Amino acid sequence: MDILVNLQAFLATADATGFSAAARKLNVSTSVVAKRVTQLETRIGTPLFHRSTRQLRLTEAGQRYVHRARGVVADATDLLSRMGEKGHDLVDHLRIKAPTSLTVARLADAFSAFQTQNPRLKLEIVLIDRPVDPVTEGFDIAIGAFPHSFGGVIDEPLCPLKRLLCASPAYLKKHGTPRHPRDLVEHRCLSFMPTGPEWVFDGPRGRISIQVSPLLSSNEAHVLARSAIAGNGIALISHYLVADALREGRLKPVLRDFPIPELWVKAAIPERRRNAAAVQALLTLLKTSLAPSL
Repeated sequence: MDILVNLQAFLATADATGFSAAARKLNVSTSVVAKRVTQLETRIGTPLFHRSTRQLRLTEAGQRYVHRARGVVADATDLLSRMGEKGHDLVDHLRIKAPTSLTVARLADAFSAFQTQNPRLKLEIVLIDRPVDPVTEGFDIAIGAFPHSFGGVIDEPLCPLKRLLCASPAYLKKHGTPRHPRDLVEHRCLSFMPTGPEWVFDGPRGRISIQVSPLLSSNEAHVLARSAIAGNGIALISHYLVADALREGRLKPVLRDFPIPELWVKAAIPERRRNAAAVQALLTLLKTSLAPSL
């Protein structure tokens, strides 16, 4: 077990960039953490940190091994959880990448419920709005809707993501209603930065791509929704974020004859972690929470 606790000390120190903060996280003394890291460095024959009076920085070797170490610790924790007398209780540390807007709107409650059901489970949730390779960046699950795939990673579909164009009645009254996607170049557009200003539509004769010049760009879709409701422009946005505003008439759909191609929210999981009990349990909860679609 020495190698496991030494790896845990290494990861805690890497995350906290210091022995003292790592010690508080692990609930041990600073000297114990420093000793465990030193033992690990002696074992592998190379330093893992550049030490200075101000902070610790990972060496090249430390950067190379930190993500693999997370996997080793996670696998060992999962195995011990399955072998223990309380094998029905999930004991693991899950590092999860999730998109900001979806987490704020829907996933935060799901994560909270999951941890309530599994009080011995540790969650590390990082909000990132770009494609992430969970293997190279050290995640157990990477949730997103980007159509990217990576080697050594299993893509688990969670639910379809419906998107649409919408604007306030006041905006449409003042600026007019576009009849074709090409009309958008003359309109005030509100764009989601992770997907960019190239807006794609399904037309009667195939795909249509329009490059808009956004009045507002944001990586947080709630900002776009609020701006659209305020009458500032036409937003390309996920349906779940504006469902209430559409139902209440504060927003109106635009260009219904030119639908936005549907995306799928998926969970990207490293192959070595696909059968971990905590990963499978979280996947089940996510599918239930997000079903049938967003």
